[in-house]
Amino acid sequence: MEEQKSKVILHGMWASTYSKRVELALKLKGISYEYVEEDLKNKTESLIQLNPVHKKIPLLLHDGKPVAESQVILDYIDETWKNSPRLYPEDPYERAQVRFWVSYINQQAFDVMARVLYQKGEAATRSVEVARERFRVLEEGLKQHFPNKTIRGNDDVGLLDIIIIASFGVHKALHEAIGVEIIDPVNTPTLYNWIEQLQQLPVIKEVEVPHD
Repeated sequence: MEEQKSKVILHGMWASTYSKRVELALKLKGISYEYVEEDLKNKTESLIQLNPVHKKIPLLLHDGKPVAESQVILDYIDETWKNSPRLYPEDPYERAQVRFWVSYINQQAFDVMARVLYQKGEAATRSVEVARERFRVLEEGLKQHFPNKTIRGNDDVGLLDIIIIASFGVHKALHEAIGVEIIDPVNTPTLYNWIEQLQQLPVIKEVEVPHD
């Protein structure tokens, strides 16, 4: 009963991948929340006061207590609302693998996608090469540590799934924009099929996670 009475407010921005990660976790857990759309050029006083260090979104407010930084917020959600789906596996080794590949995506794969989109000429060509190499590494890691991944419903979705769909759900639109495939059924079939399965879930469309 105490959880039902909790007041949850999320300060986010519609185009932010990091904001969408938190929205998706809240929806998957069935947590009712109020959403505050932020204009990053004209931030609300509430955001600035509640997140004085970074003054960034996403910011979660739970019963008046602010929690900042998307990964910190995701961990907080999973530790506070212990209902299914849990964002981490119970097995410590599997949990470690999730943390490792989430970190790899955040540090190695996600940023190079942006460089591919915005760079031109030789810089863009080099970024495409780097991106393909990094996604080959990700593909092999997913295939080795998470074989036969099947997503039938919300209970099959965890932290790694949230990071994958929020980060790469838009890969086909990116391909159309730049004329280059980074994620495809031939070179990255595991990752490609993982995204395809996630995009079939109604909750993905409900949160408007970037998709094709």
